[in-house]
Amino acid sequence: MRHTYLAFLDAAPDGCLRACEPGHITASALVVDADASHALLTLHPRIGKWVQLGGHCEPEDASIEAAALREATEESGVDGLTLLPGPVHLHTHPITCSLGVPTRHLDVRFLVVAPATPDGSLPDPVLSDESLDLAWFPLDELPNPELAPLVEAARDRLR
Repeated sequence: MRHTYLAFLDAAPDGCLRACEPGHITASALVVDADASHALLTLHPRIGKWVQLGGHCEPEDASIEAAALREATEESGVDGLTLLPGPVHLHTHPITCSLGVPTRHLDVRFLVVAPATPDGSLPDPVLSDESLDLAWFPLDELPNPELAPLVEAARDRLR
């Protein structure tokens, strides 16, 4: 799939921007707590499912990694997040964007670790206007089975 993403970017120089209607690269992050036992998920307002944090790249993002970390920080409200280097998973899915145009997202997924808290509790997320809810879930009890391949890839990265 990596080659497909690279070929897409060769063919579409604006492929990281939401204006690229055939599809565009998006950046997302599976945010885990310091001991990697829980994941912070967002209840996405448009699809009504619990998913990882993420979104569109912005022109000011220096890289896809920067976009993923920015999105994770903005959507979680948690300071001090650490993005582990390199993507952990790729996923392509059809979607109708906010512009009302059918397109597809070529999602580059990263693993982000939240800082430990002094008392060992999970960091308190701050709900943004991009989410209906935010919640920590044990990695073995995620409410959306579609996240299983991402979680498996994240666990592989942590080994």
